[in-house]
Amino acid sequence: MSEATPTAPRAQARPERPGLLRQIAESNALMGVLAVISAMIVGSLLILFADDNVRATAGYLFARPADFFGAVGSCLAEAYSALLRGGIFDWQASSTARMWRPITETLTVSTPLILAGLGMAVAFRAGLFNVGGQGQILLGAIVGGYAGFAWDLPGGLHLLVAVLGAILGGALWGGIVGVLRATTGASEVITTIMLNSVAAYLMAHLLTTATFIGAGNANPKSLPVAATAQYPKLIVGPFRLHLGFIVALLAAAFVWWLLERSEIGFQFRATGLNPQAALTAGINVPRITALVMIVSGALCGLASTAPVLGTQHYLTTSVAGSIGFDAMTVALLGRSTPQGTVLAGLLFGALTAGGTTMQAATGTPIDIVLVLQSMIVLFIAAPPLVRAIYHLPAPGSWKRRRRDVLAKSSAVTASADKKEA
Repeated sequence: MSEATPTAPRAQARPERPGLLRQIAESNALMGVLAVISAMIVGSLLILFADDNVRATAGYLFARPADFFGAVGSCLAEAYSALLRGGIFDWQASSTARMWRPITETLTVSTPLILAGLGMAVAFRAGLFNVGGQGQILLGAIVGGYAGFAWDLPGGLHLLVAVLGAILGGALWGGIVGVLRATTGASEVITTIMLNSVAAYLMAHLLTTATFIGAGNANPKSLPVAATAQYPKLIVGPFRLHLGFIVALLAAAFVWWLLERSEIGFQFRATGLNPQAALTAGINVPRITALVMIVSGALCGLASTAPVLGTQHYLTTSVAGSIGFDAMTVALLGRSTPQGTVLAGLLFGALTAGGTTMQAATGTPIDIVLVLQSMIVLFIAAPPLVRAIYHLPAPGSWKRRRRDVLAKSSAVTASADKKEA
């Protein structure tokens, strides 16, 4: 009886990975960049339509095309150079301080957007859609602003109390939504929208009371926040950049740790991915839902300290501006990650700061900046559209192609073996 010849062990097949270019083409980061580029293209068309010289030269385009294309190039160069001078660096300024002031304005404007965007990102990662950032910012402004002008405390303590008051106000307003969602199943979208209106009317009412505006005053503007409760400036001179920007960066680091390194953050993400599976795994989903909205509201309340304690130093009905709604765009563009939210907040801060200079220098309507922001949201919300425009592969398509090739190869091998048998 012959001995069986030992067979050499098969080398384990290593799982294939897509190439570097393929990974870049399928990445979410590229999608964000292309969404911004696509929005800039649309914005460029609107800038051209609004320019008188471009429209005039378009009337005799075929007679003298050089005039038209020269007007197009000049219009776009002036508009976007003005946007850069207003949001990054003004090389035409008369002094060094004025040259660097635009970047500090960008950081100042982006501070509340980053903080509120982080609040939205936490909710999005947990599967909740917080549309109540506006109301949570207003409640944070009410509580933090009141602590700032009504109480007389030492410097550092006064600022800390005012900041904690703003966090508490936002957390309370977000917590109402979370508890309703957890206990009754009420849609957080509906409840947050309604609480936005409640907060706006509450602010309007409080600014008619003597407690907030002072006795004998009819102007709907609160008493000024005490100097001891204001954020100190980071740079002396004609700059508005304050400590709130450092607070925003610290908040981003905290949110990263919360979502990526803490047990409660894991429960947030698990609930957002599959609430039923999270419940089966022993996670208290109603408790997590309420806690998510409390954290989200707290961050939005913290965002109110940027205007109230940092730049404006008093309360008005428009103290929140459109920060609560812009923050949703920031979180979406940042893919609900802390790093992405910070970068998206800086981008929107630059657009806002530079839009004013663009309007003053070229006469371009500042509303075009709002259109740019809206178009970014549109392209971010429609990844298949962006992938179709730029002919990009869908995420994971290389895996499906690999499976198809292996299945076809197996079928051919099986057919050959059957013929040999």
